[in-house]
Amino acid sequence: MKRIIIACLMLMAAFTSLNAQTAKHTFALGDTAFMLDGKPLQLISGEMHCYRVPREYWRSRMKMAKAMGLNTIGTYVFWNAHEPVQGTYDFTGNNDIAEFVKIAKEEGLWVVMRPSPYACAEWEFGGYPWWLLKDKDLKVRGKDPKFLQAYKNYVMQVGKQLSPYLVTNGGNILMVQIENEYGSYSNDKEYLDINRKIFREAGFDGVLFTCDGPSQLPAGYLPGYLPAVNGLDNPKEVKALINKYHDGKGPYYIAEWYPGWFDSWGTPHATTKADEDAKKLDEVLAAGISINMYMFHGGTTRAFMNGANMSKKDPYSPQTSSYDYDAPLDESGNPTAKFFKFREVIQKHLPAGVTLPPVPASSKTIAIPNIALWDRTPLFANLGKPVINEKPLCFEDLNQGYGFVLYRTTLKSAAEGLLKVKEMRDYAIVYLNNKRIGVLDRHLRLDSLQLNAAKKGDVLDILVENNGRINYGPYLTDNRQGITEKVTLNGEELLGWKMYKFPFESTAGFKYATNKDIYELEPALYKGRFMLTKTGDTYLDLSKFGKGFVFLNGRNIGKYWNVGPQQTLYIPAGWLKKGLNEIVVFDELKNGHTQIAALDHPILNQVVKD
Repeated sequence: MKRIIIACLMLMAAFTSLNAQTAKHTFALGDTAFMLDGKPLQLISGEMHCYRVPREYWRSRMKMAKAMGLNTIGTYVFWNAHEPVQGTYDFTGNNDIAEFVKIAKEEGLWVVMRPSPYACAEWEFGGYPWWLLKDKDLKVRGKDPKFLQAYKNYVMQVGKQLSPYLVTNGGNILMVQIENEYGSYSNDKEYLDINRKIFREAGFDGVLFTCDGPSQLPAGYLPGYLPAVNGLDNPKEVKALINKYHDGKGPYYIAEWYPGWFDSWGTPHATTKADEDAKKLDEVLAAGISINMYMFHGGTTRAFMNGANMSKKDPYSPQTSSYDYDAPLDESGNPTAKFFKFREVIQKHLPAGVTLPPVPASSKTIAIPNIALWDRTPLFANLGKPVINEKPLCFEDLNQGYGFVLYRTTLKSAAEGLLKVKEMRDYAIVYLNNKRIGVLDRHLRLDSLQLNAAKKGDVLDILVENNGRINYGPYLTDNRQGITEKVTLNGEELLGWKMYKFPFESTAGFKYATNKDIYELEPALYKGRFMLTKTGDTYLDLSKFGKGFVFLNGRNIGKYWNVGPQQTLYIPAGWLKKGLNEIVVFDELKNGHTQIAALDHPILNQVVKD
């Protein structure tokens, strides 16, 4: 009898818990505030992207969010992460956006979802998949039927993942953003309404909104739907702007407030002043305005997923792998001085008697000295079967999204003069008979060099790297990679090309040799193994290397470049193993490496000028 009673009590408890988890709420727009179940709700939100944070740390980062006083997480969804190949979808592992939302609910956090599907976010191509560019005539962010069909197919899949977690279905997703800063790109209200219809068809039946900067908002908002504002934190100006485009009323939502900024290669690490940011946060919360700080925790942009900026005035500028953002939580998820100042401000605005949970302990770090790089292999010794064509083909025509392509031709006659690669994307190293003769760089607007004393039969190689597709602004469509037009020598087009593809989806298949000599200035891979008796967060020191990327235990952990400001790559403890670990470093600029080390701290402020 006692067992029966206990079993009944357990069933009742489970039913009560299930009821609480599936309870439906109402979420609506009041005249001045968001209304949850008929009561005002001020969103105190922080942006965090599941793709930039190891899955095993999603929960710990959310506990930090609660400890700082946040009640909401804002997050993008990146199309290119979920549909890497057209028609093939991946919502597993670090792409499991539904699990990310579920963990947020378990930690008592609401979610503002931003599937868009254009994201910007300093992410490759703004989140669009590279394969859209295989059709050179396709136009993104518009009414091109081919784009809209691909867009709709994707959003339908996202809807299957996320619509069950809408607040109207008992979940914690309060509202959903359609498009993203569209006013920075165009002003087609019909296109925006097509977005709205696609989202509704995908099951997003709750509150929809747009977000734009103050000057972009007139072009980017959709009449009848909440226009949130980015980059404005003067309470009077925020309210006046939203009132103007939302029938004279709120609620008032700053969808992106910037208490930090991103880093680009070759520029100093971006920082903001914590005291000034805290003062602004205090003013916004005191005015009853809802806010999403971009970023609360940036994390790391792994593999080849960094984006790039470019404008009519500013040159192409790729972003770093570190997305530290000078955020309240640093790249490795530890609280900064900014975190504690914001926590004080938020605590002041909580109801009387409500206190924040204690701040979790920071992660433990370790140093790993002198990892020997015994095995080496030059890139040119690992050429596979080439694609042969009279003219060079861009990455997309080669059916390759990221990484490198080696373009090779044999000179038909002796020549010297100006070698020019027209519309090269984005970074290239030029070799003659396997010897490096120069570097071309889109960022420096450098697309040509002087070729001296070349003979008939000499082999010309151009190793081209995808350094990150543009993620924002009017040049978003100028994103085909590699040699996108032609190569000329003294004005005459060079023909007869072999193209060797190096997408570096893994480093398997390369033939290594112990202590193999690498010729001067030759691009190469260096492999090492090391043993650990304990794990912890660590930072791989690349300050003595040139430019490339690193694989750790089969995982691409990001790019490095000696121009700075980033000189280390963050390695989370969960990606290390007790026992044997393997590291592979690809360096395209420097060579002769025999060892590498990991530090117990990052280097994020060193800029090297050539």
